Amino acid sequence: MKKTIYVFNDGEFKRKDNTLYFETETEKKYLPVEDIKEIIVFGEVNLNKRLLEFLTKKEVILHFLNNYGYYIGSFYPREHYNSGYMILKQSEFYLRTDLRLNLAKRFIHGAVANINNVIRYYHNRGKEMETEINQITNLASRIDNCSDIETLMAVEGNIKEIYYTTFNTIIDKKDFVFSGRNKRPPQDRINALISFGNTLAYITVLSEIYKTHLDPRIGFLHATNFRRFTLNLDVAEIFKPILVDRLIFSLLGRNMLNKNNFESKINGILMNDKGRKIFVEEWENRLKATIKHRHLGRNVSYRSIIRMELYKLEKHLIGEKEYQPFISRW
Repeated sequence: MKKTIYVFNDGEFKRKDNTLYFETETEKKYLPVEDIKEIIVFGEVNLNKRLLEFLTKKEVILHFLNNYGYYIGSFYPREHYNSGYMILKQSEFYLRTDLRLNLAKRFIHGAVANINNVIRYYHNRGKEMETEINQITNLASRIDNCSDIETLMAVEGNIKEIYYTTFNTIIDKKDFVFSGRNKRPPQDRINALISFGNTLAYITVLSEIYKTHLDPRIGFLHATNFRRFTLNLDVAEIFKPILVDRLIFSLLGRNMLNKNNFESKINGILMNDKGRKIFVEEWENRLKATIKHRHLGRNVSYRSIIRMELYKLEKHLIGEKEYQPFISRW
């Protein structure tokens, strides 16, 4: 199985014959390119056109984050599954208000159902959150009545605001107090974790889109504009509660992260390299974790489920089968 390579050190990527290696001031590490599906770069790296041509041929995506963990952009090799027909269908669904709104509502329904399942999971284990569950359920009943994307996103924003009030109850640690969502830069450790985890979710979905006929530039919930990619933001909404948030709760619950894994920078708080390495290792473990698929009757990984979500979206766009978002069952 191909894997994701995370690069935290500064150095230079080079091509040596038919393989790839990363050279720093102190070492040279060879990376068998046939085993790599994507490279996520945090450090300062140098590379040249010859290397990019090689990565294009091998269909390896490069994602760049800066030293603060903010997403910069991606080297997205030419789409090997490029489909003019699918681009036309995505454009049709985007330009027709009714079709776009219908899809956007489905994304939100999936996200909210998974949010509720996360809260219920902890509520059933002694964390009292019945009030928040009822508030979110009441707000969710308004989704289908939304007549435009702006109203829909306002309802989603209200739901998330209530959802975030449950974090302190779930986490219950004096060094990790959450006072509401903020970013660029995050003002507390929980916001730092959410921002970093969401970035990994967006990158993961983007990499999976590359393996389909879909064009990542045409989203439905998030407006398609001069931003490079939006479809990955749409699909990630469904998975952030069960992948990112559950991972944060797990890392803190098992004391795998503490206040020493964070530092103050640029008027905010960010994870340091040690904290990021712990996070990405557990992120990869979560993507590899398997659950029994209710329709296939066999175990599949969460990464595979993300890919299957994109296939379902393709079928919806070509009129083969209506899209229903993935909803966790625990």
